[in-house]
Amino acid sequence: MVNGYNFAFIDENAKKELRRKILKAIAIPGYQVPFGSREMPIARGWGTGGIQITLALIGEDDVLKVIDQGSDDSVNAVNIKKFITKVTSVTITNSTTNATLIQTRHRIPEDDLKNGQILIFQVPIPEPLRIVEHSEAQTRRMHAEADYSAMWLYLYESIVKYREITIGAGYPVMVNSRYMMSPSPIPRWDIKKLHMSESLMLFGAGRERRIYAIPPYTRVEPIEFDDYKFRTEEFTGLHCAQCGSTDTYLDEMVNSQSGERVWICSDTSHCRKVKDGMH
Repeated sequence: MVNGYNFAFIDENAKKELRRKILKAIAIPGYQVPFGSREMPIARGWGTGGIQITLALIGEDDVLKVIDQGSDDSVNAVNIKKFITKVTSVTITNSTTNATLIQTRHRIPEDDLKNGQILIFQVPIPEPLRIVEHSEAQTRRMHAEADYSAMWLYLYESIVKYREITIGAGYPVMVNSRYMMSPSPIPRWDIKKLHMSESLMLFGAGRERRIYAIPPYTRVEPIEFDDYKFRTEEFTGLHCAQCGSTDTYLDEMVNSQSGERVWICSDTSHCRKVKDGMH
């Protein structure tokens, strides 16, 4: 018990069920495993799927990092850290390299993740086919038959209309050339970090009651045509106004004093490391 709560808040039977579903997800990379999503002291849609995975796995010796769109200090990240600290008393860190568990919303850290680390995604919509098919029964059938023609047609129509593939965040990927998967709304910049990563990546959607996974050293490839290749966001000629980085994902900001538009690293921990000369 911690502060009157069961360690990590949820009951032990719930943890066991979550762990079983996580193991199944790891065994079938990219496959969405249904699970019994519990009520949490946070609204659905605010990361309950990721939080439940974190609470099912976390132990007293773990070191936890929580980020929201790359930031350690956003409202979402700060409140999740406060809640998990209250029910576990584990060590909290802003350092990517020191963390054993990293819960994230919409970003993958710039620092390379290592074997033994687990990256846990908060996922709003786990179904990559939702933009082309609204029926859950039909998307289940399409995954079972590996019938992704509707998505390829959607991409083709995008190219015909706009001369490019217009999907931005959450660009669909193929896992082990078998399952089409939503990587959660991460920018296209982060897609390359999914491929053959040393760390385990877990995805939890609380409202949709789905868990899926990318085990270490798994092939993950963005879908693309031979003549219209997948491409990431462009930051050519730009640099971070705080640390000077030119090889990170940048957010556009407005200087509150001068009104000037500047670019800064989305990953605040990485930015601090570079600025302090530690990278």
